[in-house]
Amino acid sequence: MKETILSAKGLCKSFAHNGGQVHILTGVDIDIYKGDFTVIMGASGSGKSTMLYALSGMDRATGGQVIYNGSDIVKMNEKQLASLRHADFGFIFQQMHLVSNLSLFENITVPGYLNKNRTADETDKRAEELMEKMGISHIKTQMPRQCSGGEQQRCAIARAVINSPELLFADEPTGALNKKNTNEVLDLLTDLNSKGQSILMVTHDPRAACRATRLIYIEDGSVVGDIELPPYDVQDERSREKQVSAWLSSMEW
Repeated sequence: MKETILSAKGLCKSFAHNGGQVHILTGVDIDIYKGDFTVIMGASGSGKSTMLYALSGMDRATGGQVIYNGSDIVKMNEKQLASLRHADFGFIFQQMHLVSNLSLFENITVPGYLNKNRTADETDKRAEELMEKMGISHIKTQMPRQCSGGEQQRCAIARAVINSPELLFADEPTGALNKKNTNEVLDLLTDLNSKGQSILMVTHDPRAACRATRLIYIEDGSVVGDIELPPYDVQDERSREKQVSAWLSSMEW
């Protein structure tokens, strides 16, 4: 029996437009499980990124509940949400949002220094270990502008996990990368998941979807498909791609 880490009930998100309401999410019920690499897919405009942001508290839902650790994220104030996002959640975006006047090492350590449960020396050590794991320790003193897109995204991943988040949210993390860098980032995320990191990722890329242990498909703001997969194995990559492709076709992808 899987352990639920995040649960949404009747999740809605609407926007005011031209005197009316545009409904993006329409009563979504979904459970996200601990240890899963959950991937959300859907056509452009289906609401997948909106759902990710509502589930994470980055954007406030207009209806329903998002339960995490016994509390409803939708009802939290801004201070509570900021604390949650800092202590329990990690975030990776398509655009890396690194601080341009800080080195890669400094970008990674800043959120770590804000963690009251770890000393500065412990944060530095963890950052060094993460940079080694991400293959960027040799460029730790470089500024983001001096690095490739792939190197910047690997730095962003290290920054996202510096505080050992319970759940890592990723919004199109490979969307701005070439094939080589995409594969490197997906390998890192897959490895993190294999070591127990819970991940919830939005993507439009079937190659990225193949890394999932669970695929969710949404259409017009509602969940219309949900499939579980075994942990990713590069030796089984071709058959996995066929399985995912067939399933996406059944969703009219």
